[in-house]
Amino acid sequence: MKKIDVLAAVLVVVGALNWGLVGLFKFDLVATLLGDATAGARLVYTLVGVAGIFQAASWKAIQRRWSGALKPALAGASR
Repeated sequence: MKKIDVLAAVLVVVGALNWGLVGLFKFDLVATLLGDATAGARLVYTLVGVAGIFQAASWKAIQRRWSGALKPALAGASR
């Protein structure tokens, strides 16, 4: 499940960076790379949207899954 969490996070970051470029420079990187309104661009936009919904709907579960992985690292850092 953590692989899906990571993939969703990467897609959300890609979407955020693309929207930042659109907002600041009116430059759509996805459309530039894949073409405007092509099947590839629509697929990327859809995957980013699904990833955002996944992250929003499961953020508490993601926290629980990842908190166990962080505890040993945090314990070692406090020494």
